[in-house]
Amino acid sequence: MIHTAGMVGGIADKLARPLPYLVDNLRIDTSVLEAVVQAEVPSYLYTASAAAYPVAAKNPISESALFEGRLESANESYGLAKLAGLSGVGYAARQTGAAYRAILPSNLYGPDDTFEPTRAHLVASTLRKTHLAKEEGSRVAVWGAGMARREFTFAPDIARWLASHIEQMSSWPLMMNVGSGVDHRVRDLYAYAAEIVGYDRGFDFDVAQPEGVQQRLIDSSVARSFGWVPETSIHDGMAICYGSFLVRSENGEFR
Repeated sequence: MIHTAGMVGGIADKLARPLPYLVDNLRIDTSVLEAVVQAEVPSYLYTASAAAYPVAAKNPISESALFEGRLESANESYGLAKLAGLSGVGYAARQTGAAYRAILPSNLYGPDDTFEPTRAHLVASTLRKTHLAKEEGSRVAVWGAGMARREFTFAPDIARWLASHIEQMSSWPLMMNVGSGVDHRVRDLYAYAAEIVGYDRGFDFDVAQPEGVQQRLIDSSVARSFGWVPETSIHDGMAICYGSFLVRSENGEFR
């Protein structure tokens, strides 16, 4: 079983409604894990998040940094839930001796991303906001100065790797980072989105708004030793993501 379900969203929604990011994720993770153990599922992979790492962790962040400090305030409730999920997987693996493992991806994006304004992650948000600004003839507002750096990995790349390597899971360590290995400034991601969308009216950076931790880049060298190779560049991935947005928009999904 590969468990990827979770309550996720953008920084604004996490700040406004921290409780469901803790409680809903705890409910999801504990109910699934309990069912897996009860049914004696022999192999189980839990998808955690790099948000589980301490805010002061040294970049690139290795798996050894888990549980070593306070989490970023904007992601704290979500990160705490993921730490609990990781702990549960570890306990279950020790208790049962089964091949229960966890991966910690970087930020993910892809063609079936969430584009809702309150729940969209950064890449989806940049594409939606630049698209709407182009249509309306307006300018794009960005929280923060745009200098914070974020690592994004194309979700289909991870899906393909898991599909071809999941049979080796029993040889993996208990917890393993999976990321693209490259981070980008927020303002650069907006620039990529503007190029893809064809938007040219510029950006308004609001430095009074929070932008989260200044850098989060994970060390995925362990996963690479097990065949992980990110294939899709941020430019190509964002273009694919935008193509999906256009199709879904034409089908009336965002009206």
